Amino acid sequence: MSTRLDTDSSQPVDLLSSEDGLAEAVARRRNFAIISHPDAGKTTLTEKLLLYGGAIQQAGAVKARGEQRKVTSDWMELEKQRGISITSTVLQFDYSGSTINLLDTPGHQDFSEDTYRTLAAADNAVMLEDAAKGLEPQTRKLFEVCRMREIPIFTFINKMDRPGREPLALLDEIEAELGLTPWAVNWPIGSGEFFRGVIDRRTRQVVLFSRAERGRQSEEKLLDLDDPELKDLVEPELLDQAIEDLDLLEAAGAELDLELVHAGELTPVFFGSAMTNFGVRPFLDAFMDMAQKPVARIGTDGPVDPLRPDFSGFVFKLQANMDPRHRDRVAFVRVCSGRFEKDMSVRHARTGRTIRLSRPQKLFGQDRAVVEDAYPGDVIGLNNPGMFSIGDTLYTGTKVEYEGIPCFSPEIFSWLRNPNPSAFKNFRKGVNELREEGAVQILYDTDESKRDPILAAVGQLQLEVVQHRLENEYGVDTRLEPLGFQVARWVTGGWTSLEDVGRIFNCKTVRDAWNRPVLLFKNEWNLNQLIEEHPELDLSTVAPVVSGVEPISL
Repeated sequence: MSTRLDTDSSQPVDLLSSEDGLAEAVARRRNFAIISHPDAGKTTLTEKLLLYGGAIQQAGAVKARGEQRKVTSDWMELEKQRGISITSTVLQFDYSGSTINLLDTPGHQDFSEDTYRTLAAADNAVMLEDAAKGLEPQTRKLFEVCRMREIPIFTFINKMDRPGREPLALLDEIEAELGLTPWAVNWPIGSGEFFRGVIDRRTRQVVLFSRAERGRQSEEKLLDLDDPELKDLVEPELLDQAIEDLDLLEAAGAELDLELVHAGELTPVFFGSAMTNFGVRPFLDAFMDMAQKPVARIGTDGPVDPLRPDFSGFVFKLQANMDPRHRDRVAFVRVCSGRFEKDMSVRHARTGRTIRLSRPQKLFGQDRAVVEDAYPGDVIGLNNPGMFSIGDTLYTGTKVEYEGIPCFSPEIFSWLRNPNPSAFKNFRKGVNELREEGAVQILYDTDESKRDPILAAVGQLQLEVVQHRLENEYGVDTRLEPLGFQVARWVTGGWTSLEDVGRIFNCKTVRDAWNRPVLLFKNEWNLNQLIEEHPELDLSTVAPVVSGVEPISL
């Protein structure tokens, strides 16, 4: 497997260190995350994009059989066992003279918070839809996050090689339910077992597909739409239907406007099948033309231009034990401005400390290599001996601090018990490290004599993953005891605001890792009752971002 972990060493060093070199490096970069509902084919599409980018020689499948290789993006042991993505992964590769940073996100709704954090580092998003199911609940949720962050969205309608809904109906659904104007960049010829290829709407060229060996690039034949040979290669009724649909789209009058795409108001739509590789290359080529290059990120003092000469970046993810043999901890840093260089010293905005970054790494799933330099849009891995938290800013030159990444409201709460006191040291280490990386939120009882942590999660699978990792990575067996609460709200005014209200009923008061009060309710009815009784109490579903405060450790 070739992982394309080479840097920009082919460029003259004096050019890259200049302002022109920085602008050129930024212009060559594309950064995107893939969002979808579970089972829409996200991990399969990720593998096929790597295949076409030359980053791997053979694509795996999530549910591998026999000797078929495992997928690159699903590296965690539990992911391999269950055939699902449960943690975000960064995959960097080169394609057509550009450098692509692909942020692979968990599809399972129980890991939504990891996806929210990853989207904070993305400049573009690819929304993957199942052609038979259309928009699904998790896709809608993640779309709202993209809209909130004003991220351009590219839509890939997958599984066209299986029976599905009419393509026009799928476009209508996107427009009606998301308020997003769809513009079909290509149009399918047939569907299901009769899926023959796509027509590029911009060039009026036809790309016909034929199946290749499993895991290899599909074979493609390119023809003009008016080429007489086309009628001998495609059933006339399929071609006529595709042309009729295209005429309807043209009559609708919508135009492809990249300004609207980059504003998140218009979505280019592509059709294909990730499993058979049909339509993957046409999508990747068009995406490289249309996607926005790295853009300014919002700091506390306003937007920070990626062409700002001084380096800056922020931590959007932490991961423990990517290499279990070394018990490592890695901070994922999105480069936002300037040029990052190995061994450079940076300022840590939250603590004010100066840190030398001596072993930065380029990431490719679980594989890593030392990186000499990186540019806006790139993601680098830094060894994290406990000094980084999610949302931290690193910078050189004039102080920069980027907006933090908030915590979202959990819905499941359980005491995490350690039945073996002799394993407390490993138990504490595991809980603290998993909390740091955001695998789960940790709450504490206000009674400090109750030292066991409370796990707070969006879904039950998050809790199972924490237990699994504590056992396999830290050697600790644990027991969960559900608390019976389903709703959490942060008290915006803090402890003072809560004390002013006095005694409250039908909820439990706990504190989060930053010692902020959190109220737990059995249901929405109890929450609404408290709001009616104490309208002066300001409650929030999102934890306020903390700056300059160290979190509580177990």
